Amino acid sequence: MDIHKPKLWQGRRGLVLGLVSLGILLNYADRQIIAVLKPMLQQDLHWTDGDYGRMTSAFQFATAFSFLGAGWLVDRIGWRRANPLGAALWSVAAIGHAFARTVGQFTVARAALGVTEALNSPTAIKTAAALYPNELRAMAYGIISAASTLGAVVTPLVIPLVALKIGWANAFLVTGGLGLLWVVAWLGSRAGQVVTAEMDMPTPAFVETSRLTDVLTDRRTWAVAGARACSDSVWWLLLYWMPDLFNRVFHLGMSAFGLPLAAIYAASGGGALLAGFASTRLLSAGVSLNAARKGMMLTAALLVMPVWYAASAGNYWLATAILGLTLAAHQCFSINIFALATDISPPGRVATVIAIQAFSGNISGMAMLSIAGWTLDHGYGYAPLLTWASVAYLLGVGWVQLLLRRIEGVAPGPEVAPAVA
Repeated sequence: MDIHKPKLWQGRRGLVLGLVSLGILLNYADRQIIAVLKPMLQQDLHWTDGDYGRMTSAFQFATAFSFLGAGWLVDRIGWRRANPLGAALWSVAAIGHAFARTVGQFTVARAALGVTEALNSPTAIKTAAALYPNELRAMAYGIISAASTLGAVVTPLVIPLVALKIGWANAFLVTGGLGLLWVVAWLGSRAGQVVTAEMDMPTPAFVETSRLTDVLTDRRTWAVAGARACSDSVWWLLLYWMPDLFNRVFHLGMSAFGLPLAAIYAASGGGALLAGFASTRLLSAGVSLNAARKGMMLTAALLVMPVWYAASAGNYWLATAILGLTLAAHQCFSINIFALATDISPPGRVATVIAIQAFSGNISGMAMLSIAGWTLDHGYGYAPLLTWASVAYLLGVGWVQLLLRRIEGVAPGPEVAPAVA
């Protein structure tokens, strides 16, 4: 076995990638459940669209500012400890929703989930970066992203049935409880033993390179952060408001919009896998890192442009096709931004850079969710929101080109040295 060229599913690396992907799936169920249950919760608890927008913004706000500490923490404690810690914390926060009854209580519960979920993205990306070289990372990120969209597929299909059968409070208990079972599985499988303690712990050099001032003064950090802000404003808008779009525009009930949403997220997952495969093939064929990353991002940005028409489509299946293409393209863009961040960041900074990138995305998402609530409350509909979505990714590509005229990867350090599988 050539340990210097690991295969994607080789040995314990495959176990870790599988568990991380499953954890991401469950995490997205915790995140998306409130959007799926919105019609039921709004009827039972008498929310306005503005209430809902503020609650979802509270999640984004809490997540965004928690990212500033989460990346540093993940870099300090290592991915093998951060994975079970993060999952345990956000699962408990998800369970807390079951006991909320007022807008204020739900806002606190969403904020708690946002704080704890801040560990999610830096941990997952750092884990993949630690296990795989550049040419395999996009594929690993594609699998992780596909797992998140699988969670988004399953949630609208299963959660309404669960909620109608046992109530919305018990639905929150189910999703949070599954996360705690995942923690037991991680610890029982000893997945963290894929690397040695020495490889997972910080060294003096690592501490030096991960100083926040070093990261914040590096234009490479702001290149990926700005692109993520553009793309995530659209992702969070669609994640939280698509069920409402189908309900408001096409008059589909909670049990009826599950299939269109599942189709959209299935397309998103397919886009993630295809984008990861395409990036891997391009780099393996000798295409430069610069051309591969920017080419994939530009392609994604162009594919998003028709989304402006989704709310005006003649029927909901045409809207489903447009939105499915949009989220598939989003995954292509997102995977290449994740890969770009790890391509250009020294190993000891990876989680910190990912956290700053995620902070930027969550801040833009928070703003977009509040804007969406205000826009819909005042009768402007989805047209202005989807018009922004159609050009946001092109702006992200332009931002990367402005700050990074040429993308060049950094040499791997000890933290991404090949591990015994």
